[in-house]
Amino acid sequence: MKKHIPNLLTLGNLFCGTIATILAVNNNFVYAGLFVVLGIFFDFFDGFAARLLNVSGELGKQLDSLADMVTSGVVPGIIMFKLIGDKQIGSVIFIDEFNLPTILPFIGLILTLGACYRLAKFNIDTRQSESFIGLPTPAMSLFVISLPLILEYSNIELVNNLIRNNYFLITITLILTYLMNAELPLFSLKFKNYAVKNNIIKYLFLMISLFMIISLQYLSIPLIITIYVILSLISNSKKV
Repeated sequence: MKKHIPNLLTLGNLFCGTIATILAVNNNFVYAGLFVVLGIFFDFFDGFAARLLNVSGELGKQLDSLADMVTSGVVPGIIMFKLIGDKQIGSVIFIDEFNLPTILPFIGLILTLGACYRLAKFNIDTRQSESFIGLPTPAMSLFVISLPLILEYSNIELVNNLIRNNYFLITITLILTYLMNAELPLFSLKFKNYAVKNNIIKYLFLMISLFMIISLQYLSIPLIITIYVILSLISNSKKV
């Protein structure tokens, strides 16, 4: 029975991702974001449970990537699609301010393609047991789902105007897709031991993240992920 516990948690991730997809399609970004976060929670604990119960296997590995593809691949793609299209949806194509057809919003779905490619690579890459190579798909997903939440709850007009700018959204789409598949080593939050000397970057990241969450709320999410990449680059430069 215990061998099925991690897989049930993984299916919980898929269930949340499926609900989030439905909500995102219907422009309910707040609750879509909530279910994505819940799905990522299940995603974290399925691996933890598998290690704890010593029941890791190929089936669980494949299920995990399939569930992540929905929660952290399809959902952020749909949300970016909607943000770029600004919800002005036609039957197949969009109409811009000059009444000309445009396929611009479909650029947002590049995130879904990039996530799929990364997850496929992750399954056959034996180098990512202790750290990551490329931005994990849940981190990308959190970045994207935070954008409509910032629009909903932030009163910083400069930030809101930036998120409403399609050039910014397309640039973010391309950068996140690149980061997911780049040969860029990024630290994980797994601790072999808790000595400060050996985990200074991790402790620094956690302290900065906690401070930013308390002070900036939803706005902290894309900033934290940006800092995560920057600290990883700093950590990599010290190893060279």
